Amino acid sequence: MKKKSYVFAGASSRALNMYAVQMSNHFSDCAELKGIYDINQGRAEVVSQKCGGIKVYDDFENMIKTEKPDCVIVTTVDAYHCKYIVKALELGCDVITEKPMTIDAKSCCEIMNAEKKYGKKVTVTFNYRYAPFMTKIKKIIKSGEIGDIYSVHFEWMLDRVMDFGAHGTSYFRRWNGHMEKSGGLLVHKSTHHFDLVNWWLDQQPEKVSAFGKLNKYGKNGAFRGERCCTCAHKSECEFYYELNESEIELYKNNEHLDGYHKDGCVYAEDIDIYDTMSVIVQYTGGAVMSYSLNATAAYEGWKISINGSKGRLEAFLPETGVQSLGNSNSIKIFDLSNMITEYKVSKANGGHGGGDVRLRDMLFHEGVPDPLGHSAGTLAGANSILVGIAANLSIKENRIVDIAELIGDASLLHR
Repeated sequence: MKKKSYVFAGASSRALNMYAVQMSNHFSDCAELKGIYDINQGRAEVVSQKCGGIKVYDDFENMIKTEKPDCVIVTTVDAYHCKYIVKALELGCDVITEKPMTIDAKSCCEIMNAEKKYGKKVTVTFNYRYAPFMTKIKKIIKSGEIGDIYSVHFEWMLDRVMDFGAHGTSYFRRWNGHMEKSGGLLVHKSTHHFDLVNWWLDQQPEKVSAFGKLNKYGKNGAFRGERCCTCAHKSECEFYYELNESEIELYKNNEHLDGYHKDGCVYAEDIDIYDTMSVIVQYTGGAVMSYSLNATAAYEGWKISINGSKGRLEAFLPETGVQSLGNSNSIKIFDLSNMITEYKVSKANGGHGGGDVRLRDMLFHEGVPDPLGHSAGTLAGANSILVGIAANLSIKENRIVDIAELIGDASLLHR
């Protein structure tokens, strides 16, 4: 098997833990790491040292021209995905990009047009698709067990409890707390969830209406500091956070090079994303979805109900707290004869419900069967982020948004 060569744009913790270390240790037979670029050379050096000393570059284009990789893996801040994706395509490389593909409609069109123009391929890493629990829901819907889909109700909770890791809170202490960098949680986080529904239903989102509010973080705090490690309010702040060893090594030890720190104040007054959101989506196939995302919840997890012409699917997957104990989670089907069928799905090891390990296998091993269409390209990437982009616009302008108006060239979404 001929090895494919890869380089990185972005020396993030995601680049290190999801890809670089795994590729070095488990995919050396089929993948060769040839370079890493980041505006912060210190972070790039850390990734390099942990992955066999791959070459560090201070110029992205020079790295591509020197190493001539088969593929570029983009793991930068979301707002910069488009820049590196388009340049990589122009220079003759395929691209693997972290979700979201990008954060605005203009950049979305640029990526899709560049892929078409240069004849290379963009893969968007929707790892939740690959989780066994999510895959089982896809199989059930595809089998026709609940018939034609009429409606979806999807609730996703991100917790604020420090004992659980306060995942929801974490977005407000990092760059994610700024719309210009992340597109807000409706783009950065919800792209996972919107993609799941698009994939499960095999329908495209068409119209969006939404509401959003910042209830807990940002300007709502009674006090604030610049960052946790220097804050005068450590003893009284429920969200005081200490960086772990890996965060110190990758981020704190190199923050003098670009000024970015990972323990920013969750009450910073310039935070402008929402922590509480509700969205309604209409699909081309006739289904409708009600969706909510809350980043101040008491536990982490999600619930979904899908109503069809033959019955109803209900699933609940708690990820923290007492409800998350046990070795399996269940999916229940309620048919129209008052019968209940329950499917137990064993919990899988690894990030994103076992999705990460399965995603990597499909990314780096050629010929892995994909009968359910787990692998996602630019069309799936666009359909997921455009729901979030439309939702943000709906909140801002208090109106229903037609996704087609965001794109201009509707043919991009009909391939």
